[in-house]
Amino acid sequence: MRTGRRRMTLIATTAAATATLVTAGLLTSVSAQAAAGCQVAYTVASQWPGGFTGNVTVTNLGDPVTGWTLRWSYGAGQQVSQAWGATASQSGNQVSATNVDYNGSLATNASATFGFNASWNNSSNPAPSGFTLNNVACTGSTTPTTPPATTPPPSSTPPPSTQPPSTLVGWATQNGGTTGGGNAGTTTVSTASGLTSALNATGAAVIRVTGTITCSGMLRVRSNKTVIGNYGATIVGCGLNVSGDRNVIIRNLTFRNWNDDAINVQESATNIWIDHNSFSNGYDGAVDIKRGSDFVTVSWNRVFSHDKTMLLGHSDDNASQDVGHLRVSYHHNWFDGSNQRNPRVRFGNPVHVYNNYYRANGGYGVASTENAGVLVEGNYFENVDDPYHLGEGDSGPGSLVARNNHFVNSPTGQAGGSVASIPYSYQLDTASNVKSIVTAGAGAGKITV
Repeated sequence: MRTGRRRMTLIATTAAATATLVTAGLLTSVSAQAAAGCQVAYTVASQWPGGFTGNVTVTNLGDPVTGWTLRWSYGAGQQVSQAWGATASQSGNQVSATNVDYNGSLATNASATFGFNASWNNSSNPAPSGFTLNNVACTGSTTPTTPPATTPPPSSTPPPSTQPPSTLVGWATQNGGTTGGGNAGTTTVSTASGLTSALNATGAAVIRVTGTITCSGMLRVRSNKTVIGNYGATIVGCGLNVSGDRNVIIRNLTFRNWNDDAINVQESATNIWIDHNSFSNGYDGAVDIKRGSDFVTVSWNRVFSHDKTMLLGHSDDNASQDVGHLRVSYHHNWFDGSNQRNPRVRFGNPVHVYNNYYRANGGYGVASTENAGVLVEGNYFENVDDPYHLGEGDSGPGSLVARNNHFVNSPTGQAGGSVASIPYSYQLDTASNVKSIVTAGAGAGKITV
């Protein structure tokens, strides 16, 4: 268990010329332009005896690049053991982090984010003193190699004209359905105090979040609320807590750097829909559902640069509250290098995990434990060493039925037992098409609401 948290941030700027990148063991004969300038944010997001989690964001300030490797050297013996959102290796004190398939191209002012776990000596954990991008050292200046455009390109991409499906499917359609605030009046919030007040008010409401809101802790969400992000809406540092309430919808929000959970559903909360959100660089769970909660759909979300993703059922000794509940549908989510708990399930039966895209999950994909029943179908697993299994840690095994999944450089997982039938109708996408479907549609900013 992590016993402490420590943050440090290092910003570096790089000047570079065109380079050919050939890194033994990582890339072979890959041609990539070096950036004319970049900015690097290095953060120790959490730290515990013997280990820490690091997050890195590299922003390209110069000409577009088509592939990158970021290198740095540690001065106190730190050793990187696992990365997500990048491929990492270490030789001595030098760490090399290379883009993965989806984030290798960086336009001007575009960013790529990745994370890693590492060990340290419990005495000193200083930040690296500098970085190099594509083998060119940081110099503190920006020298474009092509004339600047007359009109700077936009820093973000608007929602696509052809949008992914945005209708509710799954367990949240049961038990009377999930409508959130319905047609109630809309409140637009742009501050932490405004958001806190709107979420905690009695009665039905549609709450629109605009801009970036920085906060801490967990903000209580009361019943009959729809919480929607306007394009680009971001919540930094805190999370949303649905505790004992019902009929809540949370959509189109970006969550970063939360200090507890990003979304926590607990204490018999029912009829919750969590859809088209993005999660990165948090402390604990991205979406945790526990303590007798029920009738939940988690759909079209993207999780990246993060370790513990989605926990279903908080402990092995809570059967009296959880058995017969914790029924959740997870569909069309992008588990983008997220390390573990994608999801980790206790007691719930049936839990439906379908048409999700798993990419380079370092720990595991799905775990069924404590007599849970999990149907894993139509998913796309790519570069995942352990797609799914029975039992986890000290938790005893559950049941898991796997069917119609697609594997790329990944073994089939461990399945066994039987799972209760799914009571709702749904359309299953062909598993081999799931990668393109999900990467095009999952995450915040992909829908207009």
